[in-house]
Amino acid sequence: MNQLATATSPYLRQHADNPVDWREWDANALTEAAARDVPILLSIGYASCHWCHVMAHESFEDEATAALMNANFVCIKVDREERPDLDAVYMSATVAMTGQGGWPMTCFLTPEGEPFYCGTYYPKTPRHGMPSFTQLLAAVNDTWRNRRDEVNTAAAQVADALRQQTAGLPDAEIGIGPELLEHAVDTVRKDVDERHGGFGGAPKFPPSALLEGLLRHYELTGNPTVLQTVSFTCESMARGGIYDQLRGGFARYAVDAAWVVPHFEKMLYDNAQLLRVYAHLARRGFGESAGERATGAREPLALRVTRETARFLLTDLGTEQGAFASALDADTHLEPGGPGLEGATYVWTPAELNGVLGALDGAWAAELFGVTTAGTFEHGTSVLTRYADPAPADYERFEAIRASLSTARSRRPQPERDDKVVTAWNGMAVVALAEAGAALGYPEWIAAAARCARYLLDTHVTDGRVCRASLGGVPGAATGVLEDYAWLALGLLALHQTADGDWLAQAQRLLDTAVTHFADPETPGSWFDTADDAETLLTRPRDPVDGATPSGTSVLAEALLTAAALSDPDRAARYRQLAEHTLTRGAVLLARAPRSAGHWLAVAEAAIRGPIQVAVVDGPDGESGWAATLLAAARAAAPGGSVIVSGGLDSQPLLSDRPPVRDTSAAYICRGSVCDLPVTTVEDVRAGLLPPPTA
Repeated sequence: MNQLATATSPYLRQHADNPVDWREWDANALTEAAARDVPILLSIGYASCHWCHVMAHESFEDEATAALMNANFVCIKVDREERPDLDAVYMSATVAMTGQGGWPMTCFLTPEGEPFYCGTYYPKTPRHGMPSFTQLLAAVNDTWRNRRDEVNTAAAQVADALRQQTAGLPDAEIGIGPELLEHAVDTVRKDVDERHGGFGGAPKFPPSALLEGLLRHYELTGNPTVLQTVSFTCESMARGGIYDQLRGGFARYAVDAAWVVPHFEKMLYDNAQLLRVYAHLARRGFGESAGERATGAREPLALRVTRETARFLLTDLGTEQGAFASALDADTHLEPGGPGLEGATYVWTPAELNGVLGALDGAWAAELFGVTTAGTFEHGTSVLTRYADPAPADYERFEAIRASLSTARSRRPQPERDDKVVTAWNGMAVVALAEAGAALGYPEWIAAAARCARYLLDTHVTDGRVCRASLGGVPGAATGVLEDYAWLALGLLALHQTADGDWLAQAQRLLDTAVTHFADPETPGSWFDTADDAETLLTRPRDPVDGATPSGTSVLAEALLTAAALSDPDRAARYRQLAEHTLTRGAVLLARAPRSAGHWLAVAEAAIRGPIQVAVVDGPDGESGWAATLLAAARAAAPGGSVIVSGGLDSQPLLSDRPPVRDTSAAYICRGSVCDLPVTTVEDVRAGLLPPPTA
């Protein structure tokens, strides 16, 4: 019988009514396959995946197809977001066998878990040279029963190849330094799309981590071409259809090079990373277009997008418990139980605009939002873009139109939401909200970050160990992976610098646990993605490459580097050494594949500065008004990756032996172990932190 009704994953629950006898991944399922002497059919996807829904509707909801699956296989359904370890192992196998990967992922395994045939989406009927799913089922079943030797040989070869892939990064022949970072940046910029922004061609994904790394490089060097790369890419994305022009928030990627037509799913991890980038760009005072500067628009584009993206996180992804849901679906179900239609909630025709706004405002909105009779999407519909801004005198009219369209859109059927709370992605949101709120003056964002972190500590952390995800306040059974520990620790360190609470001690406990359970004892600076006491899989995953999200290893490097600057001397020395070993390992990625090392670049840029540390000490008798002014100036001016604290003399390690100056609050600015003289004015704080003058 189908066993998914009680799963903690919304994706698995979506399949609870399938006639397929789905199981979750566990030892019992593998034992059943061995007892029945049948292969395992492993299907991996996620709740907001469009083609996952298509395959489910075509095949998994079909009684005849389900009968074939149930008779000849033990069928296991996995949420890739809840079990990234399983996804990593079998995605490697899929790529090795087919040359490409993606979801839904369809793998056939021996009862021991060894893959012998893998693919992705299979249609209900044959097309474009691809067999139907039922044809595939019949062929695999025949091979299993009549050519078992071939199956066993193929499975053993694939398993052996996968084990060889988890050796970790080789020793680097070059250390982290300015020359390596210049090389990485120059190499990345060779792939810049000068016409549309971003890197490479279609499909085009937001290069979030890479943009953050490039911004930090600009702050170190003052190179204006690097800043132009970042600001142009950010503007292009924010004006394209990949950005929701009515409610804020970014879709997963654009199917075209110009960012016009998105794949409509909205992921927490994309929006949290992009919130960090746009807030960083906004505090540099850049990001507005030439048109905005000429017309005197009310706020720079980067600040507007930061504000709207933060609002999207809080309103559209916020959960009752104070955390953030994983995603909004790519599809909209226009009728309950019917097939999903991608983008149906979001797209418009000129007639629909006129119906909401009237002919005059409808025509004006169509011009501003790029809605045409031909359409930019399917069936004559258009995705809203915003390549021009209204004149200042028309802003109130424009905002009223946006509000009217948003209200009308809210009455349409809405995409489903994956309410699963993933530790790592919520940690990203904590980092972004805390940093953005502190730098730009939005204390409510910091408060939201603190609420989320408190929920994660109360619900996701038990006896120092982290679970991967929860649903409705109930933690799931999947254990946390390296990125969960690293992002949560980094979020707590951001809160230590921005909010009251015991955040530092909690972050240190998480880092100490990560060091104990994820480090490779044979290779300092090398880390596994799963703990040493986690479930034993075909291989123990270890992927240091930054992808759609930064690798757990590169995030851990940032957390260790930050914690070293905030901790007592003995603990700081240990964290710093671990961070340096890790960055030394990552140097090979910056040298050979910098486009896949965006977060490594960001951490390395911070590391070669020390990172920068700013300690603002209160004046005598607890005087803190001027200290708050100096603190705000430091937060607005400091480069990304800086560590900034405030408080009384000796209240924490960075404030040890750093007294007020002439009975007034003062800021101490240090780079590693080298410190400037303390300063007491906003001008001097800014002068000590802003990027060098451009050449």
